Amino acid sequence: MSAGGEHLKDEGTKRQTVLAGGIAGLISRFCIAPLDVVKIRLQLQVHSLSDPASHEAVQGPIYKGTLSTMRAIIRQEGITGLWKGNIPAEMMYVCYGALQFTAYRSTTQALAELPYRLPPSAESFVAGAAAGGMATATTYPLDLLRTRFAAQGPEQIYKSLRASIGEIARHEGVAGFFRGSSAAIIQIVPYMGLFFSAYEGFRPIMANMDHMPFGTGDAAAGICASILAKTGVFPLDLVRKRLQVQGPTRTRYVHRNIPEYKGVFRSIRMILRTQGVRGLYRGLTVSLLKAAPASAVTMWTYERVLRILQDMEVAALT
Repeated sequence: MSAGGEHLKDEGTKRQTVLAGGIAGLISRFCIAPLDVVKIRLQLQVHSLSDPASHEAVQGPIYKGTLSTMRAIIRQEGITGLWKGNIPAEMMYVCYGALQFTAYRSTTQALAELPYRLPPSAESFVAGAAAGGMATATTYPLDLLRTRFAAQGPEQIYKSLRASIGEIARHEGVAGFFRGSSAAIIQIVPYMGLFFSAYEGFRPIMANMDHMPFGTGDAAAGICASILAKTGVFPLDLVRKRLQVQGPTRTRYVHRNIPEYKGVFRSIRMILRTQGVRGLYRGLTVSLLKAAPASAVTMWTYERVLRILQDMEVAALT
């Protein structure tokens, strides 16, 4: 991205945007997969870490902190355990990245045609929310499959991606692929709105800093925007994960004592009643550790790939 004031939303053709977004999602996902698995395991852990008495009835591992959880997974499941669910996740991130950036570009262009222009921050919020909502709804079944594979311990519940799709369709129906989707939509709209509006605000500031080499101002802006947005909507992300593992296999994941949750707001009330406010923020630390580099890699890769594609097109025309 140039430092001359051009905006992300005005750059690139539709084809370039789709390709750059897809590549950015693919690379980002592979880099942060281990942190994603750790985050999901911590989000699904419902017993209190501060009360040793609560551990007595627990069937399954007790995770404490990001690094110790990572070591426990490697020890019990091997290094590949940190990439469980990576195939559906890669598929989701590629599709999500392409859809997100395409929708963001199209929405901002449509907003620019309105007789009365919104403030730049409002345009970024609306476009980000619309892009996130559409991309989330479209790719949600892959998100659910990613969570279920990542939640598997040494016991193999689903033998393959194809087998998991067949089993869920057979035992839970089409609705089974959309468990927790309401929490995802409620979460993603403010998240993406906050993220893109914050990103557009931080990016010019970071771009003008002389000590940001190799275009890393885009990455730094992505980190700041991600931390701000992620913290605000984290409880909904946790509820989404709890709802995604409901169904006939609920008691077979690495955490055997996942309670039965029904509905977003009923789940929030249940967590508050049984685990307190802290229960809504399990895994927040690793989530921020994951979200920051994921957003940095995504935005940096998107900007670099988009620039390469534009340069290739210019070279082809000359």
